[in-house]
Amino acid sequence: MASKRKLGNRMVHPVGLGCMNLSWAYGDRPPQEYREQLLNRALDIGTDHLDTARIYGLGDNETLIGDTLGGRRDEFFLASKTGIIVDGKRRAIDCHPDTITQQLDISLDLLKTDHIDLYYMHRFDPKVPIADSVGALSRAVEAGKIGGYGVSEWSSAHIREAHAVHPVTAVQSEYSLWTRNPELGPLQTCAELGIAFVAFSPVGRGALCGGLDPAALGERDLRRTMPRFDDEHWPANAALIAQFSHLAEEAGITPAQLSLAWVLAQGQHVHVIPGTTSIEHLEDNFAAADVTVALDLLEQAGKLINYGTVSGHRYNSEGQASIDSEEFEAAA
Repeated sequence: MASKRKLGNRMVHPVGLGCMNLSWAYGDRPPQEYREQLLNRALDIGTDHLDTARIYGLGDNETLIGDTLGGRRDEFFLASKTGIIVDGKRRAIDCHPDTITQQLDISLDLLKTDHIDLYYMHRFDPKVPIADSVGALSRAVEAGKIGGYGVSEWSSAHIREAHAVHPVTAVQSEYSLWTRNPELGPLQTCAELGIAFVAFSPVGRGALCGGLDPAALGERDLRRTMPRFDDEHWPANAALIAQFSHLAEEAGITPAQLSLAWVLAQGQHVHVIPGTTSIEHLEDNFAAADVTVALDLLEQAGKLINYGTVSGHRYNSEGQASIDSEEFEAAA
């Protein structure tokens, strides 16, 4: 069994489960019975870090976890998020203290728990002073409603500012072989300040698993809005991924496992939360922490797929507008 890593005041398995896919973003929701089976199977194999958010499925994801795992609450570290709200058809970032407090109480109710171990601000809100937002989260810690707080897709400067008000437990940002933005500061800042770094989309939103066909994605699949998956950029990326898959196969592991092993090798403070709607992939991802990967293979993977070799930006202009984290100057 892989060595556990520190997250807040707990030691957890380095491969957690991002639960978003079970409710939203990548096509239709799986059948309810299967969603419940997957969550229970996750705990059965040893997954002890589950990540959700108030916005995922507009409450469906938190409700799913609360209804399915309420009786097993002591078996896992629970993370959720606030700060993205939907008002009618308008989606907005809102980290006002009153919003944080209100959304937290709703999440606790849906999750059927009296505490959330880690509660993130889902995005940076430039309209609200950091000290005000963090103040609300600090009061929630004091009240025992949350174990600690985190931030998602924040720049190093803003991470430091928040940490000075009340220590940050974790930073969650997209990080994988093909999305290296955290290497521009946040990854190092977290190591310096003793903050856990939680990588979402560590297998490139499924691309690095091999076998993905963007043309077959459903109309509501979020990846249809992302440049790396469009007709202009995908052919070049598919060629890279084919080479990457060959590296993994030669080593006797899956491309997903090589992807996850590479991210986990970037520091002992790093965790990954791959999402999936497949029990088979869930088990494959979890096993990535136990595979032995030679250092030279990790280096080969990193040289093959990185910011300089991948074609296209990770978000379109609308998605990029909500991101506070550092960006490469020559973003494609």
